[in-house]
Amino acid sequence: MTTQSRIEWTEQTWNPTTGCTKISPGCKHNMTTSEPSLAVEIAEAAKKKGVHAVDAPVSGGDIGAREARLSIMIGGEKVVIDALKPCWEAMGKTIVHQGPAGAGQHTKMVNQTLIASGMIALCEGLLYAYKAGLDLNTVLLSVGPGAAGSWSLANYGPRIIKNDFAPGFAVEHFIKDMGIALEESKRMGIAMPGLALAHQLYVSLKAQGHGRDGTQSLQLALARLANFDWKARG
Repeated sequence: MTTQSRIEWTEQTWNPTTGCTKISPGCKHNMTTSEPSLAVEIAEAAKKKGVHAVDAPVSGGDIGAREARLSIMIGGEKVVIDALKPCWEAMGKTIVHQGPAGAGQHTKMVNQTLIASGMIALCEGLLYAYKAGLDLNTVLLSVGPGAAGSWSLANYGPRIIKNDFAPGFAVEHFIKDMGIALEESKRMGIAMPGLALAHQLYVSLKAQGHGRDGTQSLQLALARLANFDWKARG
């Protein structure tokens, strides 16, 4: 499979004065999440053809996309990334150049690793609160502003309580991302047992028919381990 067939391109003109202005093969930026090595491969192939390429995966979920406040993590040449500033600002609020080609994708792997373990903690915390007989919404009022607070807690906690498991980011895509991170960790010679556990839990969740549900649906699998149906709780 060729590099171009493996990636979905977004094509924009690179112009040092006006930035990205019209559809053109002058600069290609990949905003999917893929292997860092592929980002390097694309950049090298693009350079040979006189084209600029940057990797710019995002985070922020469906809410961030709708409200144009994504976090965009970018790898590539700084002069090109700076020239594309109008494009980035049309989509996101946090725009950071992380380094050369592949650095954006490596940063996205960090992002997904943090989310993976954090989602386990979020779901286990709500499971504990429910089994302890606490009011889940009241619990969020107490723990949200403190050290336990997080984007996932603030955005996914209420959805879980409402049994809203619609995808902001689908389980099957999250499994793919975690797989990339695990492969990269093996290549770098580091152990990531927390991520490996999260990956296995999500693989199990997909096997239960929730591959197209949101990542917050991990709550359903953890509740099943406790031998009860989260959706049917009183």
